[in-house]
Amino acid sequence: MPDPRVPELRTATLLRTATGTLAAAAVPSPRVDAEVLLAHVLGVDRGEVRRRALLDAPVAVVAPDGGTPDAVAVAARFDRLVARRARREPLQHLTGLAPFRHLELAVGPGVFVPRPETEEVAQVAIDAAARTVADRGSAVVVDLCTGSGAIALAVATEVPGAVVHAVELDAAAHGWAARNVEATSEQRGAAVVHLVRGDARTALTELDGTVDVVVSNPPYVPPGAVPHDPEVADHDPAVALYGLGTDGLEVPRGVTAAAARLLRPGGLYVMEHAEVQAEQARATAAGAGLVDATTRADLTGRPRMVVARQASGTVPGRAPGAPRTVTDWDV
Repeated sequence: MPDPRVPELRTATLLRTATGTLAAAAVPSPRVDAEVLLAHVLGVDRGEVRRRALLDAPVAVVAPDGGTPDAVAVAARFDRLVARRARREPLQHLTGLAPFRHLELAVGPGVFVPRPETEEVAQVAIDAAARTVADRGSAVVVDLCTGSGAIALAVATEVPGAVVHAVELDAAAHGWAARNVEATSEQRGAAVVHLVRGDARTALTELDGTVDVVVSNPPYVPPGAVPHDPEVADHDPAVALYGLGTDGLEVPRGVTAAAARLLRPGGLYVMEHAEVQAEQARATAAGAGLVDATTRADLTGRPRMVVARQASGTVPGRAPGAPRTVTDWDV
């Protein structure tokens, strides 16, 4: 007797049903998410799922024992994932992976899921590090509040000659970063990032005054500004979101002060912030002794990062405002 579910076990039918379910749940990109989830279940890429959908190909995956394709089991697993996504669990938690530039990072509960908007922050750091490598043969880069390790790994893998250090305090996030650093290092055959568990405000004192680029995507959401998307409000860890203080900038101020301590004269600082914090972020950079603070836009055109430099005459490693003597300078 024919299986009564056979008509539902075609790729196009599964995607159409899943897309409707996700759209009804107000998921922002229902078709894309359905394709990503089906690709995850099938063990293929999204392009292959789209090809099968265009052909209305049957869902067929060889069973683990090498027997007949178990399409029913595949459909059941897919349905469960779609139901979880409809409850607004992050897509990246369901697949266990988050794309960031050319990387695929392991993510899950306990770590902030890297966003496409942050790729432009990484680009500023990458460009600065690449220029330094071209000029000097190497570059020292520090990523403060690294989370999953996204920015640090992007710089390390895209800029040959960059020595990258990353700092993360939270135990859960540090665990995810360590996993990603280890996986990327294994792929490359060498350690790509020096990962430290510590407070971004006080870590890496041994590098004071020697760092070419400091980059950070710290927590910066003000305490009263609860994110609207359930994926963020309910699943991103609060420690990665809220920057403390009435304006959400207490942590960013500490990170900026650390950047001023770490940077060599002329070194570059780039930090992500909320679009309503642009003026305050520039003032924070200036207050830490950095110069030429400007605001740059993210991929969506919103003002989302501050870029500044350590003054060329700054004493390496000296806190802003500390007294100088002639012995402090290279003569």
